[in-house]
Order: sequence, then structure tokens, then C-alpha cells
Amino acid sequence: MLIGIPREPQTLVSATPDTVGKLIKLGYDVAVQSGAGDQANFPDSQYEAAGATIVGEDVWSSDIVTTLDTPSPEQRAALKSGSTLISRMAPARNDELIQEFAGQNVTAVAMDTVPRISRAQSMDVLSSQANVGGYRAVIEAANAFGRLFTGQVTAAGKVPPATVYVIGTGVAGLAAIGTANSMGAVVKATDLRPETAEQVESMGAEFVAIPTASEKSDDGYAKEMTQDQAAAAAKLYAEQSALSDIVITTANIPGRKSPVLLTAADVAKMKPGSVIVDMAAANGGNCELTVPGEVTVTDNGVKIIGYTDLAGRLPAQSSQLYGQNVVNLFKLITPAKDGTPVFDLEDEIVRGITVTKAAEATGADAKADILWPPPPV
Repeated sequence: MLIGIPREPQTLVSATPDTVGKLIKLGYDVAVQSGAGDQANFPDSQYEAAGATIVGEDVWSSDIVTTLDTPSPEQRAALKSGSTLISRMAPARNDELIQEFAGQNVTAVAMDTVPRISRAQSMDVLSSQANVGGYRAVIEAANAFGRLFTGQVTAAGKVPPATVYVIGTGVAGLAAIGTANSMGAVVKATDLRPETAEQVESMGAEFVAIPTASEKSDDGYAKEMTQDQAAAAAKLYAEQSALSDIVITTANIPGRKSPVLLTAADVAKMKPGSVIVDMAAANGGNCELTVPGEVTVTDNGVKIIGYTDLAGRLPAQSSQLYGQNVVNLFKLITPAKDGTPVFDLEDEIVRGITVTKAAEATGADAKADILWPPPPV
């Protein structure tokens, strides 16, 4: 079968020359839209050397199309009946999209719904992109901060280290902790899940616990807070933010708007020159004053970074990681390495990410089965 790699409306691309070669070894043909990898520094010539064919807009008529995010309506309309789209789709928030794929008889595979189980870690695009995003969040904070991260003793006097406070110690939070610590900052972190304290401390940071702690949820994400937890957490976030130079927020609840962790009143108590990097900006933001996609400065001189493309600011690395996640999925669904995917719905990973499954018939009346939401793992 033919896998199509379109040009994206962002800096990333869903396959690199390296991952294209791996897909070809699994028996697939690969077509790459001209210029798809340009912004990630992967020219067409590298894709051709890897064995891909360079094409134009007809990439959308491929048997299988892989993208970073859900394509535009015009691009979706170009998908042929019986084809497969592999992408991040946020199906929990897009019922109309699911109905569209069903009516179009398209197999829709949501890479952002990979189950949080050990066997699926190599396909988890949320984790791979969050890891890059957490690193980049600290780089953006350092650029905006205007002071050294590491403490120094010089002939001209002593320079104190920067203090960094990370809220949420999932993949993004741990990446931010590791980066800030490696740059010499004093790092503190908080999470609803008390069992993450050991991970935080192992990376050289101090874990600041919420008095009313939660438990780990079944899917690996923190549960939504109770009213008592929310009150205790809000008090802690306000206190620690006022003491910190840099605050990085990472709290996201899958399928829902991001919770507000820092209010305008909390920001007003922070020091002039402080920086907030809101990693949840794309989903509403953890700070009440965050403007998605922009950097704002408050009246008291706090910079709030609301970039929604942190992983996209390191496009070559992020594309490679995303592309490898896709390759690992194809390894799972192509056991014979014959270029023909097999969607075994008895497999909990395949079942968890298959939103719609196209009918074998491809006539005008053919409709895909809707398989969302999947049963619990």
C-alpha cells in the first residue's frame, strides 16, 4: 500500500527520511509531498534517497495518509473511500469529525489516544512531543528571563541562581525539571500524585507536596481535583509562584479544557521580571492571563509565554520522534512486513486508537463503523 506524507501547515512533518526508510522496509511504498520536510531541514532529495517518491497534492489520494494534526476540511475531502488517516485528532472533543470520517468511509487512527500501558510507550506521541516541549519551555524561559540560571561567585560579586517552579510532573514537567537543573537553577516541583516525588527528587529537584494528595488514575494521568484538593493546591501554587523567578505549568486533563492554576491575583504577587511558561496554552491555559500563541507582560512586569508550538520550535527532533512513533505503530499492525496493515481490534492498543473502521466495500453508500470511545484498558 501507498503511504502519503503531506506538507503540514506547521514546521513539523509526520515522517523523516530516516522513518521513510523504515516504512519501506515494512513493505510500504511512500509518497512525500514536495517541500513537506523543508521547515524541518529535510529536503526532497533526502526523501528520494531514502526511497520515497516526491508528489504534489495527489498525496491525499494515498491508501494511507499520516499527518501531525487533523487535516483541513478541504484536505479531508480529498481522502478516498476505504483509505486510512493516521493523525492526532482529539476525538473526545470532536464528535462531528468522527461522524464525518464514518460517512466518508475512512479508517481514522488517533495517535493521541494511545493507551498509557508499557507496551504502547514507543507509540505515545503525546509523551514524545511533551518531552521536547518541556525542554523548550525552559529554553524560552531562560531567553525571556534576562539573568543567569546558574549561581556564580565572581570578582564583581555573588550571582544567585534562578529559582524554577514546575507545576505538574508528567513527561513535560520532568523534562523541564531536568533541563532547568542542568542549567544550574534551583528547582521545585508539585504534582497531585505523591508517588512522583521520587522521580522529581532523583532529578535533583525538591518535591513540594499538596497537603491533600490524590492518587494515580488508571490511565496514568492525574485525576481531576476535589474541591478540598483544589483549594489546598491553589494556596500552594500562589505561595510558590511568589517565591520563584520562573514558573512552568504543564497541567492538562485529556479531553477537557486545561485547569486554571494561577489566577490574575497570583500573578500580581510575583516578582517583576518573573516568567511564566504556560505549556497548556493551546488548551485554554493554566494561567488566567495567558494569551495562546503570544507573550504578554503584566502591569507588575511578569512575562507570560503562551506559545502553542513549543515542540515545533525544535522541528527536526520533534519530527523524528513523531515519525518513529508512527513507524512503531506500523510495526505493530504490519506483522508480515508485506505493506498491508492489519487492524486487529482484539489488540488493546489498536482498539484504543481506532476511531472509525472503514467498510471493505467502497461504494457510494459505504460507511465506516464508529469505534469511539474504546472500552477501558
